[in-house]
Amino acid sequence: MPRVLLNDGLSASAIAALEKLGVEVDANHYTGDDLLAQLAKVDAVVVRSATNLRDPEVDAAAAGGRCKLFIRGGVGIDNINHKYAAEKGISVRNTPGASSASVAELVIAHMFAVSRWLPDANVTMRQGQWNKKRYEGRELMGATLGVIGFGRIGKETAKRALALGMKVVWTDSFADITGLENTRRCGLDELLKSSDYVTLNVPHAKGAPPLIGAAELALMKPDAILVNCSRGGTVDEDALLAALNADKLGGAGVDVFASEPAFNQALAAHPRVSVTPHIGAQTGGAQDRIGGEVVEIIAEVLGL
Repeated sequence: MPRVLLNDGLSASAIAALEKLGVEVDANHYTGDDLLAQLAKVDAVVVRSATNLRDPEVDAAAAGGRCKLFIRGGVGIDNINHKYAAEKGISVRNTPGASSASVAELVIAHMFAVSRWLPDANVTMRQGQWNKKRYEGRELMGATLGVIGFGRIGKETAKRALALGMKVVWTDSFADITGLENTRRCGLDELLKSSDYVTLNVPHAKGAPPLIGAAELALMKPDAILVNCSRGGTVDEDALLAALNADKLGGAGVDVFASEPAFNQALAAHPRVSVTPHIGAQTGGAQDRIGGEVVEIIAEVLGL
């Protein structure tokens, strides 16, 4: 009987579907040496963002002689050393389309939240304050959204922005813009200088420098809003906080941090920051779609 480790969990419907295929499912979460020990006993491993599969994990899985497949239930595979896994005969797959819509909606939600002071107003009203004149907001309609990374999530975000009456510019090394011809490609510097809102939709390799640091933030409009629902580490959090404190940036929406579940509390507590705990894909629809794709991949690779 094939055995699959769901180290970061999976939807109940997906677990039921795997068991119906005759798969022994282990949905426990392991870390450290316990994880290494389990990797040697399974035919496939499914992770989300909580588990990294680096060289030691790849070696442990390969040493067991059973593991044929690593799956990242989500968009990126930057938490898996996919090249080394391939060298060891382990296929690496992901579910890139399953959560694109839910992440794009969260990007837009953060844009609205910061633009209309929702986080701060929510807190002060719960404290009994009525600060109507304090919360003069801004409209998204007519504003320019700069999309860094025009893949699935970037395009889904652009579609929603266009529906709100926004203008969209984007930067990417390559992108098919079929259906989005009313957007414009430009370089990163131009995007940062011209955009009222900027969203990142890019991977981030462990140890790589932030894509958006102090120099990039300095190019942005002083009232611009930056949203990061992609990967922690793509934005220099200290530089972002400094820009906010110096009134050189209008606000930020942050769903991902360089360190998780520990996070930059000073940034999260800033009154012009809308913050969430890495919930881009945390919708029922996205979880079901991710689970469904995971089951299909396991069935295909293991020949079930």
